[in-house]
Amino acid sequence: MTPLPAPKSPNAVQRWLHREREALRTRWVRGPWSLAAFEFVSFGIKQGWACLFGGAMLGLLLATFLFYPSDALLSRYDFLVIGAICIQILMFWTGLETLEEAKVIFVFHITGTIMELFKTAHGSWLYPEASFLRIGAVPLFSGFMYASVGSYLARVWRIFDFRYTRFPPLWLQGLLAAAIYVNFFAHHWLPDIRIGLFAATVLVYGRCVVWFRPDIHHRPMPLVVGFVLVALFIWFAENIGTFARAWAYPGQEDGWHPVSLSKLGSWYLLMIISFVLVAIVHRGTRGPGHENQEAARRE
Repeated sequence: MTPLPAPKSPNAVQRWLHREREALRTRWVRGPWSLAAFEFVSFGIKQGWACLFGGAMLGLLLATFLFYPSDALLSRYDFLVIGAICIQILMFWTGLETLEEAKVIFVFHITGTIMELFKTAHGSWLYPEASFLRIGAVPLFSGFMYASVGSYLARVWRIFDFRYTRFPPLWLQGLLAAAIYVNFFAHHWLPDIRIGLFAATVLVYGRCVVWFRPDIHHRPMPLVVGFVLVALFIWFAENIGTFARAWAYPGQEDGWHPVSLSKLGSWYLLMIISFVLVAIVHRGTRGPGHENQEAARRE
């Protein structure tokens, strides 16, 4: 296994959080049940921390939907673009986001915007409000919604100190991600092969186990199960976004209703693309391409 580099020194906020966590563990953990409860709470806090950018974006969507003045000189969509840029700068400036994570977010922003241009042109969804900062029918804030997925996966990888057993070769993952991306476009003219792509994800990742660290010890989870859970929460977030009228699917023009469950599968596949991008960035720094039996032996 490739040795891992020495971790970066924690900043003042991280040191304070670590001290508080240690104090709470010393005070409350007395046995296996209290340890399980402590790890569960720690898991939830870390997940919320990993969702920081996406959560801030959803907060902006809801706040502007409820309170943004309709007669403002700056359109709501343009305000969202400026707000998203400010959040991104703040996270990078404070060290909450690393340069490697920023690279993933930028790439996913570009790939997402390209998809938006194509999908809106084919009527898959629409943006009902006017704006100046846009390309064609796509307001520029939409790319940041895709970037939220990339931000989450990049941050959760680091925060939970992911390790893998039977991690698939990156070239194989890259081929799968490319096939998924092409199908998002090609299915408008050719047969939709998403069922085959779902099966391919199980074949590629079915034997892989991700070891994540909610507190001190790494815990295992089948990677495919993790994919499904992440896609489910993205689907919940998309329902919030459409409720806030940030975008609308056909049939939602005259009133909101929950997003079709079929979109859950779309997010599952799109999330695979984001995961592969993060895996490529972490190559050689987190050792994802190697068997991590050491984590298994520790348990």
